[in-house]
Parts: sequence; C-alpha cells; structure tokens
Amino acid sequence: MTTDWITLTNHDWSFSIDKLREDLGLERLIVINDFTAIATAIPYLTTDDLEQIGGGVALASAPTGVIGPGSGLGVAALVPATNAWVPLSGEGGHVTLAPATESESNVLDRLRANFGHVSAERVLSGPGLVNLYQALVATADVPPISYTSAQITDPSLCEDDPYCRQAVEMFCAILGTVAGNLALTIGALGGIYIAGGIVPKLGKRFAQSQFRKRFEDKGRLQPYLARIPTFVIVHPFPALVGLSKMLST
Repeated sequence: MTTDWITLTNHDWSFSIDKLREDLGLERLIVINDFTAIATAIPYLTTDDLEQIGGGVALASAPTGVIGPGSGLGVAALVPATNAWVPLSGEGGHVTLAPATESESNVLDRLRANFGHVSAERVLSGPGLVNLYQALVATADVPPISYTSAQITDPSLCEDDPYCRQAVEMFCAILGTVAGNLALTIGALGGIYIAGGIVPKLGKRFAQSQFRKRFEDKGRLQPYLARIPTFVIVHPFPALVGLSKMLST
C-alpha cells in the first residue's frame, strides 16, 4: 500500500482511506492487509491453534513465513528485530508458477492459454481449484461440470469424481512447492504457517497429501527444508489475534 486509494485484487471494491475515515467520523484509521495481521499473530498462537505437518523444529529467533489459499493467495512474513517482531506484507501470491511434474506442465499450458501469465494464485485459491479442475478435464478431453471450489473439495464428491480428486491432490502438491520457495526466499527457519479458508477444511487429506514431500523437494537444499516445520493454522480468526496485538502496542 503506497497511496491513499485502495483497490482489492479479487473483489470489485476500492476506496480512499482518508474519505472512509472522514465518513466514519474517526480520528485515525489504519488499513492493514489480512495476512500482515495473521503474521503478527504467529508468536501468540498456541499449540491448540496449530497442526504440524511433517517434521522440523522452529528456530525461535528466525524469520517466519505465512501463506494461505482462500479467495486469493495471501503471503506474508514475520522477521525478528530488536525486542520486537516486524511483519512484512507483499504480493507473493502473484509470483510466476513453475510446474514440477509433467501433469502440472500440461495444466499450466492450458492455463497459460487462458490467462497469459499464470501466477501461483491462479491455482492456489478457491477460483484456482476450479481452474485446476477445468484444466484437468480439458487435458483428458472430458466435458467439465460446473463445480464450485467447495464442491471440488467435498470428500464425497472427490470419492466419485477422479478429476476433483486430482485437482485437490495437485493443489496440495503445488502449495508445497510454493511454500518451500517462500521458506528458501526468507530463510524461514522459524517455520511456515498455512492460513486461509481452504486447507484447514481438508483435514487428514492435506496431512496425507504430497504437500510436505514437495515442500522439501529442493534438490541440494532438501536437508535445509527438512529442518523447517510447517503448520496449518486451525484458529478460526488468527487475523483478529494479530490485530488485537497491534492495537495493544
């Protein structure tokens, strides 16, 4: 955020911070990215708020990464400073997606034909799950069904529709690759935390997926990634935890 005017990427909504503050009659209004708030919450979450996926032990004084598929793909980081933690916001969800398997290459070709640039968010989000499903059925030359992302992740539907199942499996695997990229980029020895509305609902399917394998699958840097723990945030409102801490400091 570098100007007074805010435009949301995945919603037809924009506004002026100053005008909104005036309209609401507030002396002060701070606009904070939701993943900045979630990153701020990380030191205050308990073991009950987290589910660890795979191995690794967090280094208490090291940077931490947060990534989360929902309506879009949120990405943020938390880095240590003198007697404090500093959240870093960015647009990491829009990094260019790179395939790791032949199947992913085929899907990416389909998506590139539709979108030109294919970001991580084009597959790692609610709309992204629909994109994955549609690309998979198109590759198989099968007529698509107008599923929503919630239907694609529904366990009973996945059991009956192999393309829904493949879409969810590919989603989890690609999330592992992108989360591993984030960990390498910021040196996230403090751990990678997965937020958003999709992954917590997958439950055991996510824990049993290719996520962790793909997270560590970085060639010569595999031992480095193996040290880094990955957690699913199961707290229902982690952003509110972060916001409360921001208000109290």
